[in-house]
Amino acid sequence: MSNLRPIIGVVLALALPIALGGCPAAIVAGLGAAGGTGYAANQERGTGGSVDDFKIKTNIQSAWLNTNPLMQRDLNVTVYEGRTLLTGEAPTPEFKAQAKEVASRVPGVKAVYDEIEVSPPESTWDSAKDSWISTRVRTELTFNSNIRSVNYTVETVNKSVYLIGSARSQEELDIATTAARTTPDVKRVVSYVEIRPGGPVAAQNTAPSPSSAPSPVAPAAAPTTPVEVQKL
Repeated sequence: MSNLRPIIGVVLALALPIALGGCPAAIVAGLGAAGGTGYAANQERGTGGSVDDFKIKTNIQSAWLNTNPLMQRDLNVTVYEGRTLLTGEAPTPEFKAQAKEVASRVPGVKAVYDEIEVSPPESTWDSAKDSWISTRVRTELTFNSNIRSVNYTVETVNKSVYLIGSARSQEELDIATTAARTTPDVKRVVSYVEIRPGGPVAAQNTAPSPSSAPSPVAPAAAPTTPVEVQKL
């Protein structure tokens, strides 16, 4: 099912402007900015780190394929600076344990976060819904000026959203997790985001004059979706 995710994601991304009722050109342009060399260069890990992580991911997928083709088919791997997140569905605990062991032996892997669930594979429809959730969360992060969205990677499995990457403050991370928690159909959020102190993104913007300050807005209801913050 994991091999279908990229195709499903593209289809859902094209449908996103209509579903959100926003400007198609602006939304597509925002999502398009998440690809290519500029995207990698603007990340905290830089272009070199992005390339290294892609190599680690490819080597893990190759090792899974050589060990058991079902691993490469049903499991997903996300790598950020050698920190490796495993997601997907495993038919047995032994399958899950072996997949983690194989991944941990790949050169460059610094830590393995095992979020593989022992359950039947997702249906195509469930996988499509997960891709839609990931697209919605990425869009929320991209268009929030208080978040350096290029430093976050989003993966969704069975309506659980996994965040991995780096934040420049606890406040930024809280905003990011809240964006994920308030996305429709999300049942939980798991954060593997490392906090790296730095200048807040908002500080790069010109402060509005008192006359142009926005009117107070009533606070939204607190999200009820739980967040599991993993200590790194």
